[in-house]
Parts: sequence; structure tokens; C-alpha cells
Amino acid sequence: MTKRKEMQLALQMVSGYGGEFSAWRVPGTDPAAYTNMDNYVERAKIAEKGKFQMIFIADTPALTVDLGHQTPSFPMDPMLALMAVARETEHIGLVATHSTTFSHPYNIARQFKALDVISRGRVGWNAVTSSTPAAAANFGMQVAGRKERYAMAHESIQIVQALWGSWEPDAWTLDTEGGTFADMDKIQPINLQGQYYASRGPLPIPPSEQGQPVLFQAGGGAEGLELAGRYASGVYANPYDIESARQHRQALRQSAARFGRNPDDIKMYAGFMFSIGATEEEGLERRRQLMSFNPEEIPSRVSYLGSMVGLRLSVHTIDIDQPLPADLLARAYASPQDPRSPRALELLKQGISIRDVLAHGVINYHPVVAGTAVQVADFLEEWFLAGTADGFSVVPDIAYDGVADFVEQVVPILQERGLFHKEYEGNTLRENMGVSYQYGTTEIE
Repeated sequence: MTKRKEMQLALQMVSGYGGEFSAWRVPGTDPAAYTNMDNYVERAKIAEKGKFQMIFIADTPALTVDLGHQTPSFPMDPMLALMAVARETEHIGLVATHSTTFSHPYNIARQFKALDVISRGRVGWNAVTSSTPAAAANFGMQVAGRKERYAMAHESIQIVQALWGSWEPDAWTLDTEGGTFADMDKIQPINLQGQYYASRGPLPIPPSEQGQPVLFQAGGGAEGLELAGRYASGVYANPYDIESARQHRQALRQSAARFGRNPDDIKMYAGFMFSIGATEEEGLERRRQLMSFNPEEIPSRVSYLGSMVGLRLSVHTIDIDQPLPADLLARAYASPQDPRSPRALELLKQGISIRDVLAHGVINYHPVVAGTAVQVADFLEEWFLAGTADGFSVVPDIAYDGVADFVEQVVPILQERGLFHKEYEGNTLRENMGVSYQYGTTEIE
């Protein structure tokens, strides 16, 4: 009997507070969680208890928010956060973003492979290009054009993988009697020279249990599809509806096939946010509370909601605690410029208040479910069975209790429905993702 396909789950760690920037003010949350590595370790251990395949840390090497009222978007340093987690966990994967634009390939190769060895084969590198002007300024650079950034990314990834393979699998002899620590004939320079990067090598680090770190990618467009199809085993994506998610996953699989790879060796993880309550009303109330901490943002959110449905909305002219007036609703339409708009219009037509439409997360950067654990599980099941993704990158609204709520309430439902595994398949990230062994690469093209 063929085993039913199961989804995979990644936990987005954000900066330690959760997916909502006002989560740091919620009672029970450690306001200083940003610098408390025990906080990251605790959430990761809970996710491991729930058999999550991995934790994922996004990153941009720049300050991207106003810290007057909001928390940072990313940890102080993703690699150090993962190092703390690595020493306190055994199975869960450890994936971090690192820029191919502002980091030298040798440094990337060294940091990720060392952590992969330390964690016994549980590390992944999310290779992304960077287009944030603030990040470029931190390195004394200007933002390069898209074509150039992706050309740099191809070179960076190929050099990194060549460095990872420059210590051959059987080079480490550890011959105490003969006095040979390693066979230097099997630890050789790579001598790669590209237009943007070069490296002599070798990298003096042996392989881990999974060979080398798993490569991930996040980024759209034709360039992103090519980068993912050629190199990545995992892709983080941000679709807002079932059809666009399904199309993106299929495009990724087709891209992998064009490069002679097995399409099953590339897994797509769709971003997803949640607020869990004993009832749907409790789930919404969590989000209303989060919104209440930043009342100064409400006017801009209302205005943005209006633009999504073709209306000029203002807190000065409408009561946001009431449904959208009938005359305005009759003129509303889903903007073709924003894939989140159909969901916003659907909720407005249900006759709920404008505040509650916003509480449902219609302007968030991932789809949001505010409701019961069953409703969250139903959403994930619907998307997964529709072929939208191989798994989900889940973002709790409030990390301090949201991770535990998901593990204790949602995971058992998914397991009972045969949609999520009950035990880890192996000890390495590759085994738990179900992707092929890989070690090294060859040349820059």
C-alpha cells in the first residue's frame, strides 16, 4: 500500500516575538526576547517536539523597521541564533538566510558547513540576492541591478558548493598510529574565478552526515525560478491563493526538470500565519489586541484596505467598527494589482466590521487564519491536497504561546488525518525533507 503523501512544516523564528511587530507588548512575552537566546532555544525545542522538519530564519543585513514602536524583523545574527539552537536539539533542521550579494562565498561556505558538522547534518542555507538600499549602504555599496545580482548569486552558489566538496568524503584518515590526520591528496584547492567572485580553497572542514548543507532559495521571477530549479532543494514562497501557489510549485518542478533534476528533489514551502483561539472569536480577539497596541497604524491600514477594493476609505469618514456601508460595498471590486484583494472583498461582503476584516490579516504578507485549531488544520489540508505546496512555513502571531498552541492543538489533528508524520524519518535535514544526498559541485559557467 502506497503511503499517503505528508506535508512538511517549517517554523519561522522571526526576531523571537512572532509574526506581528506588536507581539512584544503582549502579557507573558519577554520584552527582551530579541537578545535572549534561551527564547529561541525554547521555541525550537517545542517545534522539535511537534516533529517540525526545520526552523527557518529570514534575514536582511540592515535595520528595516522603525524601532520606536516595532521590534526588529530578524535576529541579531541568524547563524549565532542557530548555533544556540543546534546545541539543545537533536532532529530539527536549522535554516538561515545569507545574502549572495553582500557576503563572500568563502565565508558563507565556512560558516554553514561548520554548523552543519556541529549539528550532525541539520543545516540549510537560504541563498538570496539583496536589493535593500539600506543593506547595500552598510557594505559601502550601491544596489546592483537584478540581472547582475542573480549573476552574482550563480557564482556564489557554485563557489560555495565547490568549497563544500573540496574536502573529499574519505580524506579524514585520523590514523593515530601512522600519524596521518588527513590525506592531503584529497583536500585540494578549487581555484575558481568568476566575474564577481573567486576562491582558491580548499575549505578545511570534512563532510557532515548529510554531506553538505541543503540549499534553499527565496525569490520570484524568471531569475528566481532558474536559480531554484538549478540548485535548490527547498523554496520559500509567498502565494496568497491556491491557484497561484499551485502554479508556482509546478513552475519550480518544471525548472528543476529542465536542469536534469528529479522534480521531487525540490520542495516548496508556502508562508502561512495563524492566530489560534478556542473559538474563532478568540482567535480574532488576539489579532484585535495586537492591532490595539499600535492605534497610529490604523488609518494607514484602513486606507490600504480601501485601495485593495477600489475605494477611498478613511477613519475620518467611516466607522471601522461597523460593516462597510452598502453604497460603498456596491462599488467595491478586487484590485487586480494585489493578489490579497479577493480575500478582502470576500470578508467585506460577509458584513463584518472593517476592523475585523483587518484582524483577519488581509494586508499581511502571508495568508492568515484566525480561529480554532481545526480551522487552521482545515486551511493547511485544503491547500496541501490542492497541490499548492510540499509544506508550509508557519508564522505564529505571538511566539511565546503560539508555537506551543500549534504543536499541541494543530499538529495532532494533521497527524490524525494522515497529513503529517509522527516521527522523524532520519537524523539529517536531507532525510527529513526527502531530498537526495549532495556533495560538492564543479565549475562556474
